[in-house]
Amino acid sequence: MVAFDFPRTVRRAEPRRLIEHSDGDTPVIRQPIRMVSVDTPEKAQYAGRPPAAQRTLDRCRDRLAGGTFDRLVPAGLRDHLLERLTPDAAERHIAAAERATAHFADLRARRLARPGREERSVGVVPTGELIDRYGRLLAYLAPWYAGGAKDPLPRRDHPDRRTFNLDMVAAGWGAMFLVYPSLPGGADLRTLLDEAHAAWTERRGMWAEFGADLLLAYEYRACVKLGAARMEDPKAAVDEAYRRICVDLDGPRVLGPYDYHRTPPSRRLWIWREDLDRAREDLDLPPG
Repeated sequence: MVAFDFPRTVRRAEPRRLIEHSDGDTPVIRQPIRMVSVDTPEKAQYAGRPPAAQRTLDRCRDRLAGGTFDRLVPAGLRDHLLERLTPDAAERHIAAAERATAHFADLRARRLARPGREERSVGVVPTGELIDRYGRLLAYLAPWYAGGAKDPLPRRDHPDRRTFNLDMVAAGWGAMFLVYPSLPGGADLRTLLDEAHAAWTERRGMWAEFGADLLLAYEYRACVKLGAARMEDPKAAVDEAYRRICVDLDGPRVLGPYDYHRTPPSRRLWIWREDLDRAREDLDLPPG
């Protein structure tokens, strides 16, 4: 009996709609895509409409202030979150999510429009990790140009070549969310960092409309976990909420899972705990 014993990446099955097939081994499915390097606020589907979501955030606030997480979450992060867990935190976050969705729809309409012709296709550029734990394809998206005289590809520095990922960060409707190993390289990374810095320092988009103390999407998700109605094990909740290590790109220096607030959102790089050793080697990170 033949057996091949080597490490494999096995993910759970995900439901997909079968749209068509071109031959016996080429089916076409509808595949969800997670745009990488950007994280937009969560809509009501994540934790409920504002009243229900606010109750969850209030439980998180009470636990952070009341000592439940004192030995698990450092004081600096507790204070950072308590400043953002305001009585209207859920309402503002979900409203920001709706505005981010509307902004993406506007980008799509403007950047994919072709007068008198059907909407332009998008180019999909998969990244290093490829598929996330929810079965979504991790990728960058940009308008697709066929090339040639009829549909020439714009020069590399032309605005039409920008990805939707970058545009959402630049507009301030998504926080920069660099997660190793799905990282842009070279000039693309420098452009993303510059745009993210400008969006944060100039308070564009969500920060202009909803305040600099708006919970970022990854903060919101963490607080929802910490505020769950049923929480039997506080340590397990914290471990689930903070599964990534933050690196401050000014240096760089490894901050760990709980000190990300010590550097601006535009300078944060995230690494899954289990990937840290490999990332240290690939990215030449300092020890610590």
